[in-house]
Amino acid sequence: MDFLTVVFIIAALVVGFALITGIRIVPQAKVMVVERLGKFHNVATSGLNILIPFLDSPRAMEMRTGNRFMRTTLVDLREQVMGFETVQVITHDNVNMEVGSVIYYQIVDPAKALYQVENLALAIEQLTMTNLRNVMGGLTLDQTLTSRETVNTKLRIVLDEATEKWGVKVTRVELREIEPPQAIKAAMAKQMTAERERRAEVTKAEGDKAAAILQAEGEKISRILRAEAERDAEVARAEGNKRATMLEAEGKAEATRLLFESIHNGRATPEVLALRYLETLQELGKGPNKMFIPYEATAALGSIGVLKELFTTVGSDPSAPKRAAAAPAGRPTASATSAQTIARNLNEPAPVPVRRPLPSTESKDD
Repeated sequence: MDFLTVVFIIAALVVGFALITGIRIVPQAKVMVVERLGKFHNVATSGLNILIPFLDSPRAMEMRTGNRFMRTTLVDLREQVMGFETVQVITHDNVNMEVGSVIYYQIVDPAKALYQVENLALAIEQLTMTNLRNVMGGLTLDQTLTSRETVNTKLRIVLDEATEKWGVKVTRVELREIEPPQAIKAAMAKQMTAERERRAEVTKAEGDKAAAILQAEGEKISRILRAEAERDAEVARAEGNKRATMLEAEGKAEATRLLFESIHNGRATPEVLALRYLETLQELGKGPNKMFIPYEATAALGSIGVLKELFTTVGSDPSAPKRAAAAPAGRPTASATSAQTIARNLNEPAPVPVRRPLPSTESKDD
């Protein structure tokens, strides 16, 4: 093998090695920081990239994956999540507690992430723990337990301002866990139990109060409705009785009118009137505890009344019967006639009875 052949083989090997080392394929959402002669040259984006051998070289950086750090030449532009172990913090009211946090960040400038800070992952971790202690130290125990969103916002603002010059954007910070001491947990449990019992008693009292109010209102409304119903019933009953009475009176009036018209138009004789009188007496006689005064007895009752007045007048003035007899009058009634007859009988002397001899029994025997 001559010298030229050896040189050609060496040159071919060098070119092949250069081609192999100079061609770089960068995955999607990742970039590569390229240095030329130890100085920043450019950022190789995703796809095929050709580097000049022995002049261009990728810059490696340390990235945190889980709990371990690893060096890589590819810078991931996607949003990264970094979780931290619990750290001891002291609140404003001197309570020790353990707090764990999670941070979400994204590299927006790969060159700054490589050249502005030595170890980006370590720097973010230490910065997060330091600011977490500062923020939690300004809050009391109750505030740290009830104001997680406030703590998250404060941490995100502080970390975003500090990491801006590193080419990193902090998108979100979350408190993963807050562990107070065991004594504080026991006291909080007792407080929670007492508070729940108090709320239960208050809720029960409010329920009883509302139930009593609703029951009283229900009884009130029920009484009002019952009274209105009774009133309406009484009014309706009274109107019904009134209407029935009016209809009955109208019926009787109409019946009387029709009866009178029939009698008047039919030219009823005294015999027919007497028959109707007897039928009326028969109808009135139905039922117990009835007392009837015949039509003829009214004259006698009228005579008794006239006799009372007559005796009263006679006792005061002896000439009163004569004046009463001589007084002109119209057509005398039956009672007046009877009274005048009784008065004449009282003024006339009583007739002397004439005794007649009894017939002898002897003449009959002879």
